[in-house]
Amino acid sequence: MRSLAAPHSFRVFVNSPIFRPIKLPFLTLNPLSSPSRRSPASVQCAVQFRPCIDIHKGKVKQIVGSTLQDLKGGDGSDPVTNFESDKSAAEYAALYKQDGLTGGHVIMLGADPLSKASALEALHAYPGGLQVGGGINSDNCLSYIEEGASHVIVTSYVFNNGQMDLGRLKDLVQIVGKDRLVLDLSCRKKDGKYAIVTDRWQKFSDVFVDPDVMEFLANFADEFLVHGVDVEGKKLGIDEELVALLGKHSPVGIPWFYFHPLEQSFQIA
Repeated sequence: MRSLAAPHSFRVFVNSPIFRPIKLPFLTLNPLSSPSRRSPASVQCAVQFRPCIDIHKGKVKQIVGSTLQDLKGGDGSDPVTNFESDKSAAEYAALYKQDGLTGGHVIMLGADPLSKASALEALHAYPGGLQVGGGINSDNCLSYIEEGASHVIVTSYVFNNGQMDLGRLKDLVQIVGKDRLVLDLSCRKKDGKYAIVTDRWQKFSDVFVDPDVMEFLANFADEFLVHGVDVEGKKLGIDEELVALLGKHSPVGIPWFYFHPLEQSFQIA
């Protein structure tokens, strides 16, 4: 049994066995025992390591997502940070390119110029190898594709003022195409259901992650990106209920959660 503890963050790509053929080998993920919580049952799924780069004020960071808020200047407040790297986003992108890691992404956790510049440097270092998200809309989405992004990731622009804006969604598909669009369905528990959250995960929308919504949105996106915001960055492991919901009902692939040394190590059986 080989212990897996990544030196930096990776996401796991969860494929739905119902709607998409699994070509990857099956792995059994067993969370290592922790004195603070009961060890759950093993989860068997097909996985693919997908790297991620989160940028806040130009720096590569791993943060507690629910602590990120807006400021009037649009650059985001100082969140609770688990890790800040001394390496640039471009260095990580070059490393991922060298190692042949595909399907990863770079996320701008703020609209400041430093974060945008850092994200563009990463895209230039790994053309076609990274998705990009953070402030994406119909005015700028194509420019990021032209700068080297494989896909653009969108949340707040589509789930606007708590509602799904179908007109904006169709505009994005018209501009970049369904095969280059990723919808971020990151969510938090509300009244026993998972509500999609927007604006740096601070605002609940009236749209819930459920089988009908996922089936509908799959007509407009190549993938969904989902963070379990209630546990993201808090060293609490995964939201097993959410993972089960996504694995059973999503018609498209879903990159979802971190393997991170500050959160939880896993074993591969």
